[in-house]
Amino acid sequence: MLYYLFTYLHENFNLPGAGVFQYISFRAAMAIVLSLFISMVWGKRVMAFLHRKQIGETVRDLGLQGQKEKEGTPTMGGLIIIVAILIPVLLFCKLDNVYVWLMIITTVWLGIMGFMDDYIKVFKHNKHGLKGKFKVIGQVGLGLLVGLVMCFHPDITVSQKNVAEVCVENYNVLDAEQYEEAEETLAAATEKSMKTTIPFVKNNELDYTAIMEAIHTGWGKYTWILFVLVVIFVVTAVSNGCNLTDGIDGLATGTSAIIGATLAVLSWISGNIIFSEYLNIMYIPNVGELTIFIAAFVGATIGFLWHNTYPARIFMGDTGSLTLGGIIAVYALLIRKELLLPVLCGIFLMESLSVIMQTTYFKYTKKRFGEGKRIFLMSPLHHHYQKKGIPEPKIVMRFFIVSILLAVITLVTLKLR
Repeated sequence: MLYYLFTYLHENFNLPGAGVFQYISFRAAMAIVLSLFISMVWGKRVMAFLHRKQIGETVRDLGLQGQKEKEGTPTMGGLIIIVAILIPVLLFCKLDNVYVWLMIITTVWLGIMGFMDDYIKVFKHNKHGLKGKFKVIGQVGLGLLVGLVMCFHPDITVSQKNVAEVCVENYNVLDAEQYEEAEETLAAATEKSMKTTIPFVKNNELDYTAIMEAIHTGWGKYTWILFVLVVIFVVTAVSNGCNLTDGIDGLATGTSAIIGATLAVLSWISGNIIFSEYLNIMYIPNVGELTIFIAAFVGATIGFLWHNTYPARIFMGDTGSLTLGGIIAVYALLIRKELLLPVLCGIFLMESLSVIMQTTYFKYTKKRFGEGKRIFLMSPLHHHYQKKGIPEPKIVMRFFIVSILLAVITLVTLKLR
């Protein structure tokens, strides 16, 4: 909203300083500051309200050190994160951008689903919360919506590499006017495409249409089916992975902030003619606007971490964890970097795999030997280390270090091909 206001003031009244709102970097900086302020300051008031209403976490006794002490800690703090994201986005983003609206829908959609889960746990005193099948239906529904919009919306396009090279050769992109002209020319030359980025490969584009044609000639027209299935899988996997990671103070929040900062770099590069050409990655028109959204995401998570760090004074609940994971998944899909998620979201992946491995092995050994055996002392993985007696803050900090390492590796893939 402020973008349109200051653009009007700049164009009609030549208001000094109003033109700065044209720059994504400035609006992203404002978004991260405002979201940080909202989550820290307003979040404190929300905590006080939740505490007065006795909206606290019910903790199961799992035999973990310090676990029972968390009983009664205010939960549903994901509402703070959601509000801290949406307000800066509505104020600083161009609201005619389809990418921005997909992210807003994702945030609200999963926020409602997570809120329903927390509501059932807290107010209905049902520790299982929303039934798993309803969570999956919600995630599949979101994946279906996002996938279909990406396949058929006319504004979601990409530029082919050779077009980008021609534009950069024909225009002096260091000149502001010619840069804008080059950007318009390149945007006009884009096309609908089901291509995505492959890490560690020189000609790093995977075409889903080519996969369908390889399966059977003429199946290219059904590429949208394959792509929608991929979107559904990614959204469900990452959202649930973040949900499993949210088991000890600050872990999911801090990890999500690191992932968000990395995605901000990737989206800004993908939406910039100069850097996308230099790094030899596909240019995606208008996707640079998502940098503002992810800046608000990073600010909101860091601000919430102020309250959520050990010992946590508030938990995000499923309202936050399902939403954070879904945002990361959809964001990566929109900037065509979903194949980087196994690296970038390695913490989420290992947490999910530890649960799958533990459950599968237990069922297998029980069926074969009559007694179930376990690979880990407890799953998800962070509880395994708790069982080993490692203090909770040390586990969180070590996971943060691993997450930072994975983020660096993800960014290195831009050149290491």
